[in-house]
Order: sequence, then structure tokens, then C-alpha cells
Amino acid sequence: MPGLRIERDDAVLRVILARPERRNAFDAGLIAELTEAFTDVGDARAIVLAGEGPAFCAGADVEWQRSSIDLSFDENVADAMRLYRMCEAIDHCAAPVVARIHGFALGGGSGLAACSDVAIAAPDAIFGFSEVKLGIIPAVISPFVLPKIGQHARRYFLTGERFDAQTALRIGLVQEVAADLDAAVESVVAELSTSGPNAVREAKRLVRERPGGAETAEIAARMRTSEEGQQMLRAFLGRHKR
Repeated sequence: MPGLRIERDDAVLRVILARPERRNAFDAGLIAELTEAFTDVGDARAIVLAGEGPAFCAGADVEWQRSSIDLSFDENVADAMRLYRMCEAIDHCAAPVVARIHGFALGGGSGLAACSDVAIAAPDAIFGFSEVKLGIIPAVISPFVLPKIGQHARRYFLTGERFDAQTALRIGLVQEVAADLDAAVESVVAELSTSGPNAVREAKRLVRERPGGAETAEIAARMRTSEEGQQMLRAFLGRHKR
């Protein structure tokens, strides 16, 4: 059965982890589906990543882990690279990604939060980089998590302890904790939808690539002289005539 449900709501694409009986835990199939879903999102203005049932994503599926325990070193590298490509597809997705997080977001589930542009958590959300509890480490997701939580990884990667939504907010893994999760997500989606679609995508790329010097001036000039930039700037200035 497919582990992912994709719904189109006007300009918003909703990508929903749909393995509630497994707390939306990853297996090879779900990893492949997520990679494909985020590789080409067309003209979507925003992507909402959510989980069906009582959890957002509880990390790696136990049965999938059991089947992979006897893999060779090279097979393990290939397996890990598939997970990395999934994270990369979400992190590099052209459109902004808003994560709706509730219940468990453990291991790779916390990794999904880090790969998203805006992560919003319910007060009951539980996070954790629990890999060390299994004698392994969060190596594959670390390139995406470390830019978000920085030095806090020195505690949470090492202890593997679980932490609540307010702690996730404090360390930068999520950007908001909201009692009305759906309203908070839709508020962010609405903000994205009223901005220039190309400008939002270029802003996301700017944050990821962090250019410097003359290149930033060239980017600014390119955006200002673009059709979208010209139209929106003229409309704004027209509303603020002297």
C-alpha cells in the first residue's frame, strides 16, 4: 500500500505521511515516495508536510530496520544514501515547505522538521535524536539538522533523550508552537500565497546558498528587473502615490 497521500488544494500541495498504523515510520517504500514527491512540485506556492493519525513520524520502521541488519557495508552506504536523497529533496524543494508536527517526531521525524522551511509543532509534540539508543548515530540527517540546532546537538545527539515542543522551539528545530495547529499552518501558507511566487522560491535559494559580495547585488538587480518584480513593485508604489 502507498505510504504517502498527496492532495492539491489550489496552489498548495499537501504531502501526508499515510502509515498511521506504523506511526508514519520510514521504510524503503516511504523514503522513495517522499523523494519523488518533493523532486518535482510543479508550480505549487507552498507544500504542507503532515502525518496522518496520532504521530507525525516516529523515525525508522522497526521491521525495515530488522530487514536491513544483515546488509553489507556497501549495501548500508547505498541504503543511507537513499535516506539522504530524500532529505535533500525536501531541503532543496523549489517551493517552501511547511511541516505540521504533532505527536512523535523522532529520529528521522525530527530530521523532517529540520529539512522544512517552517516547522510548526503542537504542544504535545515529542522530538528526539534517539539513534544512539540503538548504537548508531544521526549521521545522514546531520547536514540538515546541524544548521538548525547548532551547538545544541552536543547534548541531544549524544544523549538521545526525548524533548518537548517548547525545547524544540528554544533550540531552533521548530519555529512555532501552536495550540491550534491547523490555524497556525494555514496562517503561514496564507502569507506565502500573498507573496511573489518566484520571489519566495528565490528567497529560499538565497537562504540555502548564502551568496556574498557582488553576487548579491546581481541577484537583487535580476529580481527587481524581472516581470514579477516590476509588476509587484509598480502595484505597491501605485498604492502609495505622493
